[in-house]
Amino acid sequence: MRVKGKSIIVTGAGGGIGEGIARRLAAEGAQIVVNDIREQEGRRVAEEIGAAGGTAIFCRADMTLTEEVRALVAAAVARYGVLDVMVNNAGWTHRNRPMLEVDEADFDRLYAINVKSLYLSAIHAVPVMRRQGSGSFINIASTAGIRPRPGLTWYNGSKGAVITTSKSMAAELGPDNIRVNCINPVFNPDTGLAAEFAGGPVDEARRARFLATIPLGRFSTALDVANAALYLASDEAAFISGVCIEVDGARCV
Repeated sequence: MRVKGKSIIVTGAGGGIGEGIARRLAAEGAQIVVNDIREQEGRRVAEEIGAAGGTAIFCRADMTLTEEVRALVAAAVARYGVLDVMVNNAGWTHRNRPMLEVDEADFDRLYAINVKSLYLSAIHAVPVMRRQGSGSFINIASTAGIRPRPGLTWYNGSKGAVITTSKSMAAELGPDNIRVNCINPVFNPDTGLAAEFAGGPVDEARRARFLATIPLGRFSTALDVANAALYLASDEAAFISGVCIEVDGARCV
């Protein structure tokens, strides 16, 4: 088991990519804290991990609120004694539309969920990891942060911020033996936000348009991203920090 006994928080794990990451890490022996703002979905994931023989608890927290993030980190330490890995997966997007049609409230929500959450997780988790003498952050960014497309301008910018912030965190926290990496998934039509990314229902025409940009000929899955997270969380990646793993099938445009 590649992460046996590691205490890992996975945010936004009540479905989609986050659920996939939580399940994969639990199957490899991790002790998981399933986080989501959706209590029913989050509890389901934690209970199903337990039923499958894994170890997981659910902790509801809004990753844009400092006291709730503080409580999330404290819950992991109280239950498992340490916090080895923080997977910042919780994310959001505005509807695919011209940049000037995105209102200020949507912009503020976007940056709060996608970027401020990294700040708050660092504020509350880094001191714990420093006391332990080790730790790891895995931040879920996007290919949008490096190969942006029109219609998602402010989302693209938020994911570019995740990428740059991850690299800067890695440089600053390296002397504390804290690693920071990120993962850039490509479009997945099966996630809850797929219609927002696509600008409408993900019909066959939209699927074909997105698929045509992926040379490997298929979309990413939650398991694809989870496998990358597993590697970064494991001791196999002990000297890997400040990198972005692109889980995108060589997306070219």
